[in-house]
Amino acid sequence: MATEADKHLRKLALSVLVVLLALALVGLGAFASFTSSTSAAQTLSTGTVTIALGATGAQTNRLTVNASGLAPGDSVQRSFDLSNTGSLNLASITLTTAATTSSLLDTDATNGLQIAIDRCSTAWTESGTSPAFSYTCGGSTSTVLSTRAVIGSNIPLAGLGSLTAGNTDHLRSTLTLPATADNTFQNLTSVVQYTFTGAH
Repeated sequence: MATEADKHLRKLALSVLVVLLALALVGLGAFASFTSSTSAAQTLSTGTVTIALGATGAQTNRLTVNASGLAPGDSVQRSFDLSNTGSLNLASITLTTAATTSSLLDTDATNGLQIAIDRCSTAWTESGTSPAFSYTCGGSTSTVLSTRAVIGSNIPLAGLGSLTAGNTDHLRSTLTLPATADNTFQNLTSVVQYTFTGAH
């Protein structure tokens, strides 16, 4: 006949067995699970915004060719190419002109130098000898900048093909000293710097 001590031992052994079984089941739950995963890699890079003038001094960029001996009513024409050599299309191209050497020629907005810019659908045909160049267009012409005072900041340029990456515009600037320029304009010198800015 089992004693109280034997009964107690059996109950204790049974309790330990239940605890061990529970731990074993928890362990099995930790290691027996279903998993799945997937992944992808993406490369990102930026484009470039680059506008450029033609070769300095060549017909594709006569903006550096000086002019002297101007009289009221005279005009100076210079051809230049403007190219979008970047990889991105542009939303706008603007022109800023500044006088690095200043005089009444650039400070008088009415009687001083006036600028206009035209575009030719083909390269301009150049005639004359330096610095007295003149140009004709064998294609169609359009106005990029209507006549205005030569000095200005962030002046919008219209109708440019170079807004599109890889395109080049054939342009001609015309600087005119108005016939209204009086004797106070004699023997003056201004140096005008042109800065073209493209924005995406």
